[in-house]
Amino acid sequence: MENRGKNKSQEIGDSPAMTHSRDETVAHASNLVFVVNHDTEAAEELALQIRYYGYEVEIFSQLAKCKTALQQRPDAVILMEVGVAEDEIGGIRAMQALQQSLQQPARVIFISIRDNLEYRLEAVRAGGLAYFVQPFNPVELICQLDLITASQVQDPFRILIVYGDRTVALDHAGLLEQTGMTVKTAADPMNLTAALKEFNPDLILMDFHLPQCSGLELAKVIRQFDGFINLPVVYLATEDDFSKQVETLSLQRDDLLVQPVSTPTLIATINTCVMRARALHALMMHDGLTGVLNHSAIKEELVREVIRANRLNTSLSYALIDIDFFNKINGKYGFSAGDHVLKSLARLLKQRLRGTDVIGRYGGEEFAIIMNDTDAASAAKVIEEIRAVFSRLPHAGYEEEFNVSFSCGIADIASFQDAASLAEAAEKALFQAKQRGRNKVVVNSANE
Repeated sequence: MENRGKNKSQEIGDSPAMTHSRDETVAHASNLVFVVNHDTEAAEELALQIRYYGYEVEIFSQLAKCKTALQQRPDAVILMEVGVAEDEIGGIRAMQALQQSLQQPARVIFISIRDNLEYRLEAVRAGGLAYFVQPFNPVELICQLDLITASQVQDPFRILIVYGDRTVALDHAGLLEQTGMTVKTAADPMNLTAALKEFNPDLILMDFHLPQCSGLELAKVIRQFDGFINLPVVYLATEDDFSKQVETLSLQRDDLLVQPVSTPTLIATINTCVMRARALHALMMHDGLTGVLNHSAIKEELVREVIRANRLNTSLSYALIDIDFFNKINGKYGFSAGDHVLKSLARLLKQRLRGTDVIGRYGGEEFAIIMNDTDAASAAKVIEEIRAVFSRLPHAGYEEEFNVSFSCGIADIASFQDAASLAEAAEKALFQAKQRGRNKVVVNSANE
């Protein structure tokens, strides 16, 4: 942060809209799991299932050896068997003792053949974050691991400051940068459209009084543009503007702060507004069962990414996946088993694909993937690896396990330049994969 002031004075200058951000390395979540179980065969089977989803696994038959490894890798998650030898709760007692010797608490998931409140209470007291009763669905365990290991570092809040007072704007920009937010400032509200579309802010911090218009008027104009209907605005006002608070709050997504405003109040207000807006956006954009983008969102994202790739002259591939004979799974094993299969594939895609790849649920048992900076051949190689892993995953259905496969069609913008033709080409390739016997990945090209 030592260079922040220098960068700010250089960037804002006479420019109507410039961006300021911290140069900071983002920490990545650990994917290391320690399995502690005296039954080596059971531990190996569990480790195999977890590794399918991209986790690194080490097995320990004794907690003492796990403790030594934990001193080197305190970020690991421990999967601890509750029963040890003749002691039905020995694993919990051993973990309680281990926790007391650690500088920071270990993250633990307990696994047991017994389910009662007493055991669960003891597990919580031993630092247990979850408790699974055997037999359990591996997908549920993976979901819990994903939640525990998910990085707490999120994308920085993008704040656009539209100001009438440049000095105040610079002060606020500096304060917000220090909390990790990315800030863009705009002096001329009449030239705001380009900054909005380029920066795509999470929130606008805006002076109530601006040259040529009021903040309320400008906010109403901004919300006429697609994509900014629900964009929250925080107005910086004076005591004389306090009567406008009712009108401001009637917009439901906005807030009004009377200057001078304290730093904690400013930051807390922005945090609350952005988190609320992001949560609402996530609900609107994501599929409730799998957590990936829903049908409408993935189609919109494909249009945007194709335009971007064509503008930058970069590669992009689009993959359409369909789970083979999914209706038979629902019919034979029940809709709950079918839901678990969908969640399993979604989790596997999230684990195996890059953070820059975009995943969506395209239909009932169909998933769509947008792979930036990837040609069709490279995309096919990646999806083929995922297909092979998914076909080996065991799924639970009533009293037996079963396996599932998927078919996939792929196309890229080297052959199909617009979103509509790209999607159609991927659908044709998917149809070919099914015609060729399913459980295959097929690439479509303009020559076919």
